[in-house]
Amino acid sequence: MDTWKSATQRGLISGASASLLSSAALAALGKATDGSSFGPTNAISHWLWGDKATRRDGASLRYTLTGYVIHHASATFWAVLFERLMSRQLDRKDPLATLQAAAAASAVACFVDYRMTPERLKPGFEKRLSRPSLALVYGAFGLGLAAGALLIRRH
Repeated sequence: MDTWKSATQRGLISGASASLLSSAALAALGKATDGSSFGPTNAISHWLWGDKATRRDGASLRYTLTGYVIHHASATFWAVLFERLMSRQLDRKDPLATLQAAAAASAVACFVDYRMTPERLKPGFEKRLSRPSLALVYGAFGLGLAAGALLIRRH
């Protein structure tokens, strides 16, 4: 099993890819279903700015940047756990096994986000997106975890 140091180093990469891919999904699905590509990311900043953040449509440093930073930090947290707990499976460099592990990690993240987390600390983008869209966002998150893990281990 990886050390925490190694898992953290790897988690920075797989977390970044998961954050970027799921952020792209948030933007695309927000535009398609809610009319605002920034709304779902803005809503994440409700941690700091309250419910006003969930209603903000346009891009702003206060809401959009803060929302992205929170989202990226959360993705990195989950990626470090993923890299630490699944390292043996990931080190096999088997794309299918990596995708399965990433899908499981994404499902756990979703469960924790919506069943174990207090309302004030939930992601917030659920206030702007439908349940099917949420599933696609978490799917994109899982694909990002897998892509990052495979990229790190390509040699």
